Amino acid sequence: MGIFNFFSKEKKESLDKGLEKTSQNIFTKLSKALVGKSVVDEEILDELENILVTADVGVDTTLKIIKRIEIRVAKDKYLNTNELDKILREEIAALLMENKSEDLADFTIPDVKKPYVIMVVGVNGVGKTTTIGKLAAQFLKKGNKVVLGAGDTFRAAAVEQLKLWGQRVGVPVIEHGMNADPASVAYDAVKKGVEMEADVVIVDTAGRLHTKVGLMNELTKIKRVMQKVSDNVPHEVLLVLDGSTGQNAFIQAKEFTQATEVTALAITKLDGTAKGGVVIGISDQFKIPVKYIGVGEKIDDLQIFNRKEFVDSLFKVQK
Repeated sequence: MGIFNFFSKEKKESLDKGLEKTSQNIFTKLSKALVGKSVVDEEILDELENILVTADVGVDTTLKIIKRIEIRVAKDKYLNTNELDKILREEIAALLMENKSEDLADFTIPDVKKPYVIMVVGVNGVGKTTTIGKLAAQFLKKGNKVVLGAGDTFRAAAVEQLKLWGQRVGVPVIEHGMNADPASVAYDAVKKGVEMEADVVIVDTAGRLHTKVGLMNELTKIKRVMQKVSDNVPHEVLLVLDGSTGQNAFIQAKEFTQATEVTALAITKLDGTAKGGVVIGISDQFKIPVKYIGVGEKIDDLQIFNRKEFVDSLFKVQK
């Protein structure tokens, strides 16, 4: 059982389909590089380096992976090309584990004083509000009471979208409308969560990258105000990134990690890109665990990140 307890056949198929473009991209290029080769040599490693970089794994992380494979080749003295796929999977999965990307047991809540408060950050257009709605649905499915806070008051559309998700899923949404104080919304959302003995409170925040100082001040204020209701909140700061934007996602991760203490990542829209390697690179470069990935439109297509299943799908042999 172990690692596969919660990973159903349907979820695996959804993951395979969601990563199909990236997997096809890697497989096609790697197959061409291996034609006529029987041993992993310097030429193949150079080709592999190019393949990983074009899949948006990132230069630094790619070099780290290549170095690991070089060590394996030197240690084993001989490494045939048939083993390269297996070695790649093992080394990338190990790298993700080192970066605290553990295999979580489904949508579970840590054992803390409830409600468990999640503050969600990220720029407009990355799927932040949709991710919050899907998270609420998944937590609700596990039997949890959920409250949402519409703290992205910079855009009326963000507030309305979250309200629609609340209606669709069947959870209360605390909102004060557009241009309201985000910290006030967060305060009331946590207060409501305490009053109704909720298990989870998810608070949206403004989806714009203003100056780092402005962003830091705003997020710090939201945290401070929430703590007037409950100590040590938020328990989690979740940064949502759009996987299809590739290197731009790295830039966003850098901005937000400088502005606040991001504790987990959700990487969305992986089904629409051939650059799914960004998951590996961002996790490695920022040492922040990837917690959720989005591989499709359906609610169940927001999945708990499982490093082994992810790597298996990413390097899946194409038929």
